[in-house]
Amino acid sequence: MFDYNDEEDSLFGGSPKSKYFDVIFNANRNLVEEALSNNLKRITVLEHLLQERLSEGEDIDSLIQNYVITNMDKVEQDLVDAYINGMGDILTQNE
Repeated sequence: MFDYNDEEDSLFGGSPKSKYFDVIFNANRNLVEEALSNNLKRITVLEHLLQERLSEGEDIDSLIQNYVITNMDKVEQDLVDAYINGMGDILTQNE
């Protein structure tokens, strides 16, 4: 859905996205499962909340796609922040 630019970043030794997946693939499996389950639960709840506020016939996926198109810079920055925060959460618990 997102066309995230995955350029290398010298600060991280890779992009936030690539480092996030390095953490996911190498951290304690139980911690990763819990983090991913919490993310899916959050997404599910947010979708339910959004659906309750939409008019009948409005499609969540179309709404999201339109938002991404009109707010690409904000979405990309927030996605980078989400990768970094997700990494930090898992690494903090993995120690």
